[in-house]
Parts: sequence; C-alpha cells; structure tokens
Amino acid sequence: MIFETSFHKLQLKFLKLNLFSSELTLAVRSVDLLSQKSDRNKKEHHTDQYHSDQLVVRRGQTFQIELDLSRTFNPNTDKLHLELKTGPLPQVSKRTHIIIPLVDELEDERWEAKIVEQNVNRVKLSVNSPITAVIGKYKLTVTTQCLKTSETTTHDSDKDIYMLFNPWCEDDTVYMEGEKELKEYVLNDTGRIYYGTEKQIGARTWNFGQFDEGILEACLFVLDNSEVPPSGRGDPVNVVRVISAMINSPDDRGVLEGNWSGNYAGGTSPTAWSGSVEILRQYHKEGGTPVKYGQCWVFSGVTTTVLRCLGIPTRSVTNFQSAHDTDVSLTTDVYFDEIMEPIHHLNSDSIWNFHVWNDCWMARPDLPPGMGGWQAVDSTPQETSHGTFRCGPASLAAIRSGQVYLKFDTPFVFAEVNSDKIYWQRNLDSTFSQIHSEKKAVGHCISTKAVGSDDDVSKHANVTVTEHFIPTIAGKRKLVASLDCKQLSQVHGVADIDVHESQ
Repeated sequence: MIFETSFHKLQLKFLKLNLFSSELTLAVRSVDLLSQKSDRNKKEHHTDQYHSDQLVVRRGQTFQIELDLSRTFNPNTDKLHLELKTGPLPQVSKRTHIIIPLVDELEDERWEAKIVEQNVNRVKLSVNSPITAVIGKYKLTVTTQCLKTSETTTHDSDKDIYMLFNPWCEDDTVYMEGEKELKEYVLNDTGRIYYGTEKQIGARTWNFGQFDEGILEACLFVLDNSEVPPSGRGDPVNVVRVISAMINSPDDRGVLEGNWSGNYAGGTSPTAWSGSVEILRQYHKEGGTPVKYGQCWVFSGVTTTVLRCLGIPTRSVTNFQSAHDTDVSLTTDVYFDEIMEPIHHLNSDSIWNFHVWNDCWMARPDLPPGMGGWQAVDSTPQETSHGTFRCGPASLAAIRSGQVYLKFDTPFVFAEVNSDKIYWQRNLDSTFSQIHSEKKAVGHCISTKAVGSDDDVSKHANVTVTEHFIPTIAGKRKLVASLDCKQLSQVHGVADIDVHESQ
C-alpha cells in the first residue's frame, strides 16, 4: 500500500513537471506570410500581379510575416530566429542558407527581423533582406527556444518565399529610374515585336505573360536546369548570361529548339506563336524537353518574359539588315573566285533582313565606369560564347564607343549593327584582294516599342527608337536618331551623342 501511494505521488509530480514544461515551451502554431494580393507585402513590392498565393518579394526591401505562437513571446526568456534555404544543397557560406536573427533595430544590407507588433500570442515580424540576396525560391523555418528549459522547437512554413531582383531599389544593380519606364520594362505583360524591312516594318503583338499562373515557377525551373548553382543568382550579369544560354537548346536542352528549314513537322511553326506562356508552361510540364520550334522573335519574346518575371527591366529590339559575323572579324565578308563565282564554303557570314534580340537594364560594376544602362543579350543560337550558345550581356555604351574588347560578346553585337560588307576576290596565287566595300549595308535601324504606347510603328515613326549608324573616320560610327536628345536619353541612358533628323 505504501509502495502504491509513493508511485502515485511520483506520477502526479511527473505530470505537474510535464504541464509546467509545456506551459514554458514556446512553439509556432502557424505562419502567415501575408501573401494575399491585397496584402501590404505584394503591393509594396510591386508583385501583386503575380498569379500566385506564395509570397513574392523583391530584395533589399522589408517584408512582413505573422507568427501564431503557443504562448506570449517574452524577449527576456525566449529566443526566436528564422531560416531561409534555397537550392538542393543550402550552405551558409554560399548565401543559400540564411539565418535571420531577431534584433531591436533593422539595419540595411543584412538579413534581420524585428518584432513590429505583438498581440497576446500573435507576433508580426518585419524582415529585411540585403540588396545582394540570391534570387529564387526559399523554404522558411522558424526556430524558437525557451531559455528556462533550453527546449527548442522548429516550424516549417507550408508556403514558400520567392525573392526577385528589385529595379525600384536604388542600391540594386538593376535599378531603373522612372515609373513609366518601370511600368513598361518590368510590369507590362504585353508588347510589340517588329519584323520586315526598314522600309516596310511590321509589328507582331506578343503576350509576355510574366505574371500568369505557373510562369514564375517555370522561369526558376529554367534556372534550375542550368549548370549554374543557386549561389550565382545574386548577380544579374550572371543570371542574364545563363538565361541567354537556356532559352535555346543546342547544347543544354533549353526552352526552345530553333528551326529555319521551313519544315515544322512534329512541332509548332515559329509564326504560330503569339506569346511566351504556352512555351514556358510546356517546357516546365515536360520536365525540360525543348519546345519545337522557335526563330529569333520567339527566342526574344521568351527572354523578355523570363527576365521581366525575375525583376530585370527588359525589352525586345529588332535590328534591320542585321549582320552575322562568324569569325569575329567585325566585318561581313563575301568571297569570290577568279571568275567572280561565289566561294560558298567561305561565305559563312550573312545579313538578315531583320533580327530580334533583347536589351536588359543594369549597372556593370565589372566594366569601366559609364558602361551601365542597356545591355544587349541575344538568345538565338548563332555563335558560341565560352563554349555555349549565348550572347551578352554586352554594354550598348561600349558598342557605341567601339570598345569591343569589353565583355561579354561585344564584338559580335558590334558587327551585327555596325560592320562593313567587304567583297573579296581570289587571286591566281590563292591570296585575296578587297575589290569593294559597302559602308551602309548593315544596321539600318533598330526598333522597339515606345514607353507607354501601343501605336504601330508604321503609323507613327516616333513610337520606336530608330537608330542609324553612319560610318566616320577610324572605323567609328556616329549615331543618328529620329528622336530628340531628351527622349533618346530617357530610353538609352546616354546623352553624349550627336542627334539629327534621320534621312
């Protein structure tokens, strides 16, 4: 009887200890990422157009989350921190495993969280991210600890956090000034892509659809399919270079398979596409099987979609009489034999009546000062760059000033808009002599949709940026534009050029 009484007392004591411990334990019951379209996060981060119930935010800017706790949080006896993980092997040293401490005051340029509101068991946190944060999808874990019992609990959020580039933030390398420009080059989900000849320019309406359901996930899937690890996704130069390679498919099973044969059996004719959404959804759904088929305007349209979706200001541009320099000679060469018959195996250079690529906007801290602003990037597979079919980003400022030694692929883009067409004849001793040159055969004009306008270029010439490159001494060119200096400066970010009426 005495033994039974003692055992009963021990049971009661143990039960009381358990009850005391459970009362002290601080656990997270639920996490609200405040990710509804009407919530403050998406409105402040300009992400309310994304068709997703996940939290989509931009780096370098605070966002808020709410925690429902098992009891009131006491900063004197409790600890709390957040963890974000992205990629298959998150590492703190690679900035893909982020430990976010709770602080009294937020400071710029670091991951931190601060309690901004507390109501009994509910706590609202303001979370700060650095402007160099890696973009991508993050898994969120909340860790709590009671100092009295040393007991630690963790809670995984059932929703993810998507981090994007932030062109609204002055410290982000993709920062773009001007709300009209940001609305056009980041938020506009439709546009025009031009084709034809400079004397008869046609316009194709294109649905970029960067906010459509599943497109953000598809764009990140494209990045995941590349060989570049998530740790390299904090630098927009690197991301753009990866996307340029991954939109085509010859060497990396990218999004689109090019086809210029005229036979489109087993796929879709390039002219049948009117937008990027179906292409990206199909690529994602089929696990990375290239979609058939694309040509330059399709590659460009999809590139615009992906880069705008990730937060990089981007536009599709069309170059009329566009050269394809295959040997980095900066000229378009045509070879004839002794009796003026074309030497076909040498005539690999060509001039297309039009070619479409992209411009994206960013600073270039990797280049000399003044090379930021618009950067040319071309996803159509033409020539390899460091062993992969891709092109750019190449600074337009470098192209204009003839600094073709600056990365990436500046000589190729320079030749597309600025090369002379040189005719060569083979001599009897098998050497070649130059017999003729054309200074104005290439780069007659470049067209892109104007900011805030859907007008047809064939009706109003001032809805496009139309540039003519006229040869001057020492192989350099003078830019002659059909726009006034103020408008050209707004679109291109340069003002140190001569501007005249185009002929």
